[in-house]
Amino acid sequence: MQVKQLAHKYDLYGCVQCGKCTASCPVSLKSDLQIRRLVYDAIRGHGGNFGGERKGIWDCTTCGTCELRCPKSTKPVDFICELRSYVIEKGKIPATLRTALESVFKHKNPWNKPAVKRTDWAKEINIKRFDNNDKSDMLLYIGCTPSYDPRCQKIPVSLVKIFNNLNIDFGILGNEECCCGNEMKKMGEFGLFEYLAEENISMFKKYGVKKIVTISPHCYNTFKNDYQEFDTEFEVKHYTEYLSEHAEAGKLRLNKSDPSRVVVYHDPCYLGKRNKIFDAPRKLLSNIKGIELKEFDRAKERSVCCEGGGGKMWLESAPGVERLGEQRVREAVELGADTIATSCPFCLINLEDAVKTTNNEEKIRVMDVAELVAEAL
Repeated sequence: MQVKQLAHKYDLYGCVQCGKCTASCPVSLKSDLQIRRLVYDAIRGHGGNFGGERKGIWDCTTCGTCELRCPKSTKPVDFICELRSYVIEKGKIPATLRTALESVFKHKNPWNKPAVKRTDWAKEINIKRFDNNDKSDMLLYIGCTPSYDPRCQKIPVSLVKIFNNLNIDFGILGNEECCCGNEMKKMGEFGLFEYLAEENISMFKKYGVKKIVTISPHCYNTFKNDYQEFDTEFEVKHYTEYLSEHAEAGKLRLNKSDPSRVVVYHDPCYLGKRNKIFDAPRKLLSNIKGIELKEFDRAKERSVCCEGGGGKMWLESAPGVERLGEQRVREAVELGADTIATSCPFCLINLEDAVKTTNNEEKIRVMDVAELVAEAL
């Protein structure tokens, strides 16, 4: 591997070794990931072992905190993804990640589920489907995790209820929907990402899609930012953005109230840090009557990663090491919240699991913003 070429490609020569990247990295204290050392070795041309697997590269969640903190605007996350790509080419990849990647290639989702089961969540719902020749300019892109995970399936069900309440004309791709490719790119499988991007863009054009609303911030990020290198002709919004616009226009009326609910909002990395969407979900929650909305001390740009990005959803955490989600749940309990709200399927899964592992099931629950809005209609 030509390490110095990569250092140029990702602006690493601008690094002044201030250490803000490692100091701000949410996993650096509990893993072998040391971003400053990786960058230092790259710009010095050190170590033929760049040709092998570097310690900690699979611990990166690609949350983007290091890039936010860097005073020289270097791109260490992209550099780490490139290192992962080289490791994948050599066949040295954790088994669970290999299974996820193979599943995407075979079934177009990383959960090893058949494509024909992708719309099982919508069996009892009357909804337009592009794969049934229904027509609409707007696509509600469900994504892999909300399509297959039983807990996360409640998110698209809630959104369909909200959209129908607003008389929005929209459709879904049905069983033709395939993975957006965000996690594949962040895992370093660039070839698979390009294949998925081309497949998706071709499908969007085939069905005349002009606007896409996503559930997952990861899908939103890749459609908005990563697909720009391809020929795209669509507008993309995260559902919190889209619904917030309707709320501001006075169209989304939330009349029901729950006076006993104290909610704290958790910013997903790919919605907040990476795409600066902080206000929209908070505006939606603030519009729900009776909710007392609180803030974490570490919120917005300083929000704590749930450890779901960059392929971490398919990697087991080290035993005996506290997960970031567990820290988050304890912070929420200390705030006196009875509900953690978020707007990302990965965050929902990880935080809900953390509620169980910290034995706080009687004190707090985790809900997606869409679920709370649907309940308040």
